[in-house]
Amino acid sequence: MRRFFGICSTGRHSQVCAVVGSQWGDEGKGKLVDILARDYDIIGRFNGGANAGHTVIVGGNKFGFHLLPCGVLYPKTLNVLGNGVVMHFQTMLEEIEQVEKAGIKCRDRIFISDRAHIVTDWHLEADGAQEKSMKSGGIGTTKRGIGPTYSSKMMRIGLRVGDLLHWETFKDKYLNMAEFYKRAYGLQVDGAKELDTLEKIRDQIKPMIVDSVYMIGESLQKGKRILAEGANALMLDIDYGSYPYVTSSSTGVAGACTGLGIPPSKIQTVIGIVKAYTTRVGAGPFPTEITGGVGEHLQTKGKEFGVTTGRKRRCGWLDLNVVKYTHMINNYTSVNITKLDILDELPEIWLGVGYKLNGVNLKSMPSSLEDLSKVEVEYEKLPGWKTDTSKCTNWNDLPQQAKNYIDRVSKILGIPVTWVGTGPKRENMLANPDYN
Repeated sequence: MRRFFGICSTGRHSQVCAVVGSQWGDEGKGKLVDILARDYDIIGRFNGGANAGHTVIVGGNKFGFHLLPCGVLYPKTLNVLGNGVVMHFQTMLEEIEQVEKAGIKCRDRIFISDRAHIVTDWHLEADGAQEKSMKSGGIGTTKRGIGPTYSSKMMRIGLRVGDLLHWETFKDKYLNMAEFYKRAYGLQVDGAKELDTLEKIRDQIKPMIVDSVYMIGESLQKGKRILAEGANALMLDIDYGSYPYVTSSSTGVAGACTGLGIPPSKIQTVIGIVKAYTTRVGAGPFPTEITGGVGEHLQTKGKEFGVTTGRKRRCGWLDLNVVKYTHMINNYTSVNITKLDILDELPEIWLGVGYKLNGVNLKSMPSSLEDLSKVEVEYEKLPGWKTDTSKCTNWNDLPQQAKNYIDRVSKILGIPVTWVGTGPKRENMLANPDYN
């Protein structure tokens, strides 16, 4: 029987839904993807690599994912790593083992695009060498080889997953790429050892390698539902983020099209994940950053340490200027506010609602880091609720002041808030009854 779908703000009734970060990453995208995944046939990761990380807590088990989509936790959900992803196979296999130890079989539900590029030891070494060579001290990469792998792709010397199916040709391509990194960076990597490792890995992953473009296209024609899972966030986008303090891929909804092969007209729902405050890892301008007491409180209570690197995240007030900018590009049908509970103890909560530069109100997000670092933030101040929202089991349990905060965010953005997170567990995701 053919299923019919329409535009849906929550993602519950659309054929294709994209979940993307609206700030500088670490918003908590994985939790909503995990909740929605049960209703979708395919979860597709469309960008990034093992540089991204999220934690999902299910039935007392804690899963840390860097590459695998959250759909691996559901026994009937298929999981696709699209052509826009860069694959570090050792990380993926470790994550598969983690899931299998919890008693969940997933190998036959994981599919890797034959067009996805491979992260090698050369890329890992080049990442570290490039970071050390920068006069400014680097941009704070995760040193997972992401940038160099995408660079190899753009230079057309990269290795694609499908190349593994033609081993002799793959070896030639590998050695050609290795020669470039030897000459460009003076690197020394045991290439023979890595080739031996990759040949063994090839035997394990061979059944997973597919033409993902055809798989996605055929699934759409058959009426299957697809949830596109983004890594990082739009302020880290290679084109639209705070360049050069960005990642190396397209992190917005456009990345779902280029990184999975989904036609733009098929995406009916785009949910922007908005952390109730703002964080970022590494260097770069951060207009609403808080130093001192409140910032330390957010960092400590929010456990703001990177899943991938363990680095402390810088913390600040929710910057709606950033979210409005990313909405302009991603066109969110709704937003999910996460980690509301981290604000529970604060007597007053600030919202960044405008920027001024040299006394002039800005209408757009500065592309210049020099300008962004100098903006003066206009704030609205709202009373806190001083109530433990992690104990709320549904939307109506939220204290009125918390609802006022949510309503104000929704009004400023002009977008409905359809979900609110009040803790790390699945049951801590509250659905707005006006939309769900």
